[in-house]
Amino acid sequence: MIVPSIVYDRNLSHRAIAVYCYLCDRANKNGECYPSTKRIAADLHISRRTVFRALQDLEDADLLVRKHRHRTAGGYSSNQYKIRR
Repeated sequence: MIVPSIVYDRNLSHRAIAVYCYLCDRANKNGECYPSTKRIAADLHISRRTVFRALQDLEDADLLVRKHRHRTAGGYSSNQYKIRR
């Protein structure tokens, strides 16, 4: 998925832009992806807390929808991220 140029016009932090580009790179044709925050942090060499802040920034800017997923046997799975344009 190509990163829309609107991300640069939203006055976002560098961490939010990096996470957005990461999610766009991993999104399917519907703009959805499922990486864990641990995976995002490891791949971008940033802390998980920084990832959480970036995801919140992206949601606040209306560029991302985060949906919590649950395992059928109980417990949490990684979130679903839907890229908005």
